[in-house]
Amino acid sequence: MLLRLRISLPDRPGGLGHVARALGVLGADILQVTVLEREAGRAVDEFVVNWPGSGGPETVAERLTGVPGIRVEGVWATREVPGTAPDYDLLWHVAADPARAYATLVDALPALCGGEWAAALLGEEVRLRSPLAPEQVKLPEVLRPSTLSEGGLAYLALPAGGLTLVVARGDGPPYHRAELERAVQLVRVVSKLAEC
Repeated sequence: MLLRLRISLPDRPGGLGHVARALGVLGADILQVTVLEREAGRAVDEFVVNWPGSGGPETVAERLTGVPGIRVEGVWATREVPGTAPDYDLLWHVAADPARAYATLVDALPALCGGEWAAALLGEEVRLRSPLAPEQVKLPEVLRPSTLSEGGLAYLALPAGGLTLVVARGDGPPYHRAELERAVQLVRVVSKLAEC
Protein backbone atom coordinates (compact mmCIF):
# COMPACT_ATOMS: atom_id res chain seq x y z
CA MET A 1 0.00 0.00 0.00
CA LEU A 2 1.33 3.44 -0.91
CA LEU A 3 1.09 5.96 1.90
CA ARG A 4 1.91 9.65 2.13
CA LEU A 5 3.23 10.86 5.48
CA ARG A 6 3.59 14.50 6.52
CA ILE A 7 6.06 14.78 9.36
CA SER A 8 7.40 17.76 11.27
CA LEU A 9 10.90 17.21 12.60
CA PRO A 10 13.78 19.22 14.05
CA ASP A 11 15.64 21.02 11.23
CA ARG A 12 19.15 19.96 12.08
CA PRO A 13 21.76 17.61 10.61
CA GLY A 14 20.67 14.00 10.99
CA GLY A 15 16.97 14.81 11.47
CA LEU A 16 15.93 13.29 8.16
CA GLY A 17 18.10 10.24 8.81
CA HIS A 18 16.38 9.78 12.16
CA VAL A 19 12.99 9.63 10.42
CA ALA A 20 14.35 7.32 7.71
CA ARG A 21 15.66 4.91 10.35
CA ALA A 22 12.32 4.94 12.18
CA LEU A 23 10.46 4.19 8.94
CA GLY A 24 12.92 1.43 8.10
CA VAL A 25 12.44 -0.20 11.49
CA LEU A 26 8.69 -0.18 10.80
CA GLY A 27 9.28 -1.93 7.47
CA ALA A 28 8.34 1.02 5.28
CA ASP A 29 10.22 1.47 2.01
CA ILE A 30 10.76 5.21 1.33
CA LEU A 31 10.04 5.99 -2.32
CA GLN A 32 10.14 9.80 -2.22
CA VAL A 33 10.83 12.70 0.16
CA THR A 34 9.64 16.28 -0.42
CA VAL A 35 10.62 19.17 1.84
CA LEU A 36 7.56 21.41 2.22
CA GLU A 37 9.01 24.02 4.57
CA ARG A 38 11.85 24.91 6.91
CA GLU A 39 10.98 27.47 9.58
CA ALA A 40 11.61 28.19 13.25
CA GLY A 41 14.02 25.26 13.69
CA ARG A 42 11.64 22.66 12.25
CA ALA A 43 11.17 21.13 8.83
CA VAL A 44 7.95 19.71 7.39
CA ASP A 45 8.60 16.85 5.01
CA GLU A 46 6.32 14.55 3.06
CA PHE A 47 7.31 10.96 2.50
CA VAL A 48 5.76 8.53 0.05
CA VAL A 49 6.35 5.02 1.33
CA ASN A 50 5.45 1.51 0.37
CA TRP A 51 3.85 0.12 3.50
CA PRO A 52 3.85 -3.69 3.44
CA GLY A 53 2.79 -4.07 7.07
CA SER A 54 -0.58 -4.91 8.44
CA GLY A 55 -2.78 -2.03 9.42
CA GLY A 56 -3.15 1.18 7.52
CA PRO A 57 -2.44 4.86 8.02
CA GLU A 58 -3.55 4.84 11.65
CA THR A 59 -1.02 2.12 12.51
CA VAL A 60 1.84 4.02 10.87
CA ALA A 61 0.90 7.28 12.62
CA GLU A 62 0.59 5.51 15.97
CA ARG A 63 4.00 3.85 15.65
CA LEU A 64 5.77 7.05 14.56
CA THR A 65 4.20 9.21 17.26
CA GLY A 66 6.48 7.71 19.89
CA VAL A 67 9.70 8.74 18.10
CA PRO A 68 11.29 11.68 19.97
CA GLY A 69 11.18 14.98 18.09
CA ILE A 70 8.86 13.75 15.36
CA ARG A 71 5.36 15.16 15.04
CA VAL A 72 3.09 13.27 12.65
CA GLU A 73 0.81 15.77 10.87
CA GLY A 74 -0.91 13.19 8.71
CA VAL A 75 -0.77 9.76 7.12
CA TRP A 76 -3.03 8.87 4.24
CA ALA A 77 -3.26 6.52 1.27
CA THR A 78 -2.06 7.89 -2.05
CA ARG A 79 -2.33 6.86 -5.68
CA GLU A 80 0.58 9.01 -6.84
CA VAL A 81 3.48 6.80 -7.85
CA PRO A 82 6.83 8.55 -7.30
CA GLY A 83 8.88 8.99 -10.44
CA THR A 84 5.89 9.43 -12.71
CA ALA A 85 4.95 12.79 -14.18
CA PRO A 86 1.15 13.03 -14.12
CA ASP A 87 1.26 16.83 -14.33
CA TYR A 88 3.03 16.58 -17.71
CA ASP A 89 0.48 14.02 -18.85
CA LEU A 90 -2.29 16.46 -17.88
CA LEU A 91 -0.67 19.28 -19.84
CA TRP A 92 -0.25 17.06 -22.91
CA HIS A 93 -3.96 16.16 -22.84
CA VAL A 94 -4.98 19.79 -22.41
CA ALA A 95 -2.70 20.92 -25.26
CA ALA A 96 -4.19 18.19 -27.47
CA ASP A 97 -7.77 19.36 -26.80
CA PRO A 98 -7.86 22.90 -25.35
CA ALA A 99 -11.66 23.04 -25.64
CA ARG A 100 -11.84 20.41 -22.86
CA ALA A 101 -9.11 22.02 -20.75
CA TYR A 102 -11.13 22.51 -17.57
CA ALA A 103 -12.92 19.15 -17.81
CA THR A 104 -9.55 17.44 -18.18
CA LEU A 105 -8.14 19.45 -15.29
CA VAL A 106 -11.06 18.60 -12.98
CA ASP A 107 -10.63 14.90 -13.75
CA ALA A 108 -6.88 15.05 -13.06
CA LEU A 109 -6.77 17.28 -9.96
CA PRO A 110 -7.71 14.65 -7.34
CA ALA A 111 -4.73 12.47 -8.25
CA LEU A 112 -2.39 15.43 -8.78
CA CYS A 113 -3.29 17.08 -5.46
CA GLY A 114 -3.76 14.07 -3.22
CA GLY A 115 -7.50 14.64 -3.11
CA GLU A 116 -10.58 12.49 -3.38
CA TRP A 117 -12.59 14.67 -5.74
CA ALA A 118 -12.60 17.93 -7.66
CA ALA A 119 -15.24 20.24 -9.10
CA ALA A 120 -15.49 23.46 -11.09
CA LEU A 121 -18.01 25.93 -9.71
CA LEU A 122 -19.65 28.92 -11.33
CA GLY A 123 -21.00 30.74 -8.30
CA GLU A 124 -22.75 27.94 -6.40
CA GLU A 125 -23.47 25.84 -9.50
CA VAL A 126 -21.31 22.77 -10.08
CA ARG A 127 -20.36 22.94 -13.77
CA LEU A 128 -17.84 20.10 -13.89
CA ARG A 129 -17.01 17.37 -11.41
CA SER A 130 -14.79 14.34 -11.06
CA PRO A 131 -16.49 10.96 -10.54
CA LEU A 132 -16.49 11.08 -6.70
CA ALA A 133 -17.50 14.74 -6.37
CA PRO A 134 -20.87 15.55 -4.82
CA GLU A 135 -23.57 17.16 -6.94
CA GLN A 136 -23.58 20.23 -4.70
CA VAL A 137 -20.60 22.00 -3.15
CA LYS A 138 -21.10 24.77 -0.59
CA LEU A 139 -18.03 26.91 0.10
CA PRO A 140 -17.55 30.56 0.96
CA GLU A 141 -16.78 32.86 -1.97
CA VAL A 142 -13.16 32.54 -3.03
CA LEU A 143 -11.39 35.55 -4.54
CA ARG A 144 -7.84 34.21 -4.54
CA PRO A 145 -6.21 30.77 -4.34
CA SER A 146 -6.85 29.44 -0.83
CA THR A 147 -6.79 26.44 1.44
CA LEU A 148 -9.92 25.82 3.49
CA SER A 149 -11.09 23.29 6.04
CA GLU A 150 -14.80 22.76 6.52
CA GLY A 151 -17.04 19.87 7.50
CA GLY A 152 -14.16 17.42 8.01
CA LEU A 153 -12.71 18.10 4.54
CA ALA A 154 -9.60 19.97 3.46
CA TYR A 155 -9.98 22.04 0.29
CA LEU A 156 -7.89 23.78 -2.32
CA ALA A 157 -9.92 26.58 -3.92
CA LEU A 158 -8.50 27.96 -7.16
CA PRO A 159 -10.18 30.74 -9.17
CA ALA A 160 -9.58 30.25 -12.92
CA GLY A 161 -11.28 31.39 -16.10
CA GLY A 162 -14.41 32.61 -14.32
CA LEU A 163 -14.71 29.32 -12.42
CA THR A 164 -13.58 28.24 -8.97
CA LEU A 165 -11.80 24.91 -9.06
CA VAL A 166 -12.12 22.95 -5.83
CA VAL A 167 -10.14 19.90 -4.73
CA ALA A 168 -11.15 18.09 -1.54
CA ARG A 169 -9.78 15.37 0.69
CA GLY A 170 -11.12 13.84 3.85
CA ASP A 171 -8.07 11.74 4.66
CA GLY A 172 -4.85 13.48 5.51
CA PRO A 173 -3.98 16.87 6.93
CA PRO A 174 -5.10 20.26 5.63
CA TYR A 175 -3.47 21.31 2.38
CA HIS A 176 -0.06 22.89 2.80
CA ARG A 177 0.87 26.16 1.11
CA ALA A 178 3.41 24.25 -1.03
CA GLU A 179 0.56 22.06 -2.33
CA LEU A 180 -1.50 25.18 -3.03
CA GLU A 181 1.34 26.81 -4.96
CA ARG A 182 1.85 23.70 -7.10
CA ALA A 183 -1.86 23.59 -7.91
CA VAL A 184 -1.89 27.32 -8.72
CA GLN A 185 0.92 26.86 -11.24
CA LEU A 186 -0.87 23.93 -12.93
CA VAL A 187 -4.10 25.91 -13.15
CA ARG A 188 -2.26 28.90 -14.64
CA VAL A 189 -0.74 26.79 -17.40
CA VAL A 190 -4.03 25.02 -18.14
CA SER A 191 -5.86 28.37 -18.24
CA LYS A 192 -3.33 29.68 -20.76
CA LEU A 193 -3.65 26.54 -22.91
CA ALA A 194 -7.45 26.84 -22.77
CA GLU A 195 -7.16 30.22 -24.50
CA CYS A 196 -5.47 28.64 -27.55
